[in-house]
Amino acid sequence: MIEIEFLGAAQGVTGSMHLVHTPQGNVLLDCGLFQGRRKESVERNRNLRVDPREVDVAVLSHAHIDHSGALPVLYKAGYRGAIYATEATTDLCSAMLEDAAAIQKHDAEWINGKVARGTTSMDPVEPLYEQAHVDGVMKQMVATPYHEPRQILPGVTLTFFDAGHVLGSAIVVLDIDDEGDMKRVVFTGDLGRHAMPILRDPELPHGANVLLMESTYGDRLHPPRKAMEDDLARIVEETVARRGKVVIPSFALERAQEILYTLRRLLDAGRLPEVPVYLDSPLALKVTDVFRRHPGCYDDETAQMLANDGSPFNFPGLRYVESVRESMDIDANREPCIIIAASGMCEFGRVVHHLKAIVEDPNSVVVIVGFMAQHTLGRRLVERRPRVRILGVEWQRSCRVEVLEGFSAHADQRDLLAFAEKVRTRGQLRQVALVHGELTGLRALEHELRERQFPSVAVPAEGDVLRC
Repeated sequence: MIEIEFLGAAQGVTGSMHLVHTPQGNVLLDCGLFQGRRKESVERNRNLRVDPREVDVAVLSHAHIDHSGALPVLYKAGYRGAIYATEATTDLCSAMLEDAAAIQKHDAEWINGKVARGTTSMDPVEPLYEQAHVDGVMKQMVATPYHEPRQILPGVTLTFFDAGHVLGSAIVVLDIDDEGDMKRVVFTGDLGRHAMPILRDPELPHGANVLLMESTYGDRLHPPRKAMEDDLARIVEETVARRGKVVIPSFALERAQEILYTLRRLLDAGRLPEVPVYLDSPLALKVTDVFRRHPGCYDDETAQMLANDGSPFNFPGLRYVESVRESMDIDANREPCIIIAASGMCEFGRVVHHLKAIVEDPNSVVVIVGFMAQHTLGRRLVERRPRVRILGVEWQRSCRVEVLEGFSAHADQRDLLAFAEKVRTRGQLRQVALVHGELTGLRALEHELRERQFPSVAVPAEGDVLRC
């Protein structure tokens, strides 16, 4: 019998981690960091939810930190087995995990400094992991092309299909010999959307018996891409006319590149005023370089732009910011501009300082372009709370907040239902488990699937086990 143990992103969005128990050994699907309230996040991330001795092989769906960020914790705890990922994901993890280690170090130094000064009741802390642990993880990564089956255990074969979510993202397909009965388990990872810029559309594996499907937007529909571009152009034009700044918190992976791509399209069409655009994220610079090394992942439109005009991530007025001094100078300059900065959920990174600089300015705007987890500064901005805490200080929020859900790299309810329906028609689907979503979205998607007579739809909680 095959058993799937749900260890993270079960009735929640972050900390993706599922352990597939097979007769031949155990396969860990993803190993992500939990994100949310600081104290709870630290506690959960320090206490690994899986015993590394129980993991025979690990498989990574993509490089986002809520899917990959705990791999160094697993290594630190003693895991020395293979970690399978696509070629682009392997390259991205080198930059993403290095950045995560640097954040852990900086965070620990900041807390310990406050402890030393007697300005906090917190205890001294150590970084969750260090660069040496990241280096160890990278030595265990096995770069695996799409569509090439790999035997990862006796009787267990892995195949990656393009998930269309971020560069290198994969739908994970496991073909498992269950004591003579072949079973196909399909894990979507994070599923992308059709007809979005830069990347190819999600692919459709066939023959699924068990489907583990993400549900981030299980209760919502995204607006069309043109509406998204129209809204962004309007927001920028209005804000520049007020002499304000546009701050766009962005994930360094995919979202930053998509925003650059969209701004270039709008500029080429003459729909944006000529103001400086700053990409202020050292990690985003590294990620953009990885994008340039993997043009085979681009869709036809982006490939054509690359052939005609060079990189889709360069245009007049765009400035890549590297040093802290350059970043500080942006805030000191009162001229209108567009600032794209990490982290995406506004918990860390340079975006926090840019938010502090404009939070009390009614002429400036924060443009939210991605999912914000509960208990993050990003979620409090989405909720338009009148007061927000930034860098330990309560601020009166006077800046505007605009939410553009059309930028999301996650499939919406319509996309998810269409994907599940096609998977069902191309196989003998027996079980569906919905993961990676908040409970309202999970329940809404569960209801829609049951209405369509899908077999055995489950919404597992953390610690639950699905027997296949």
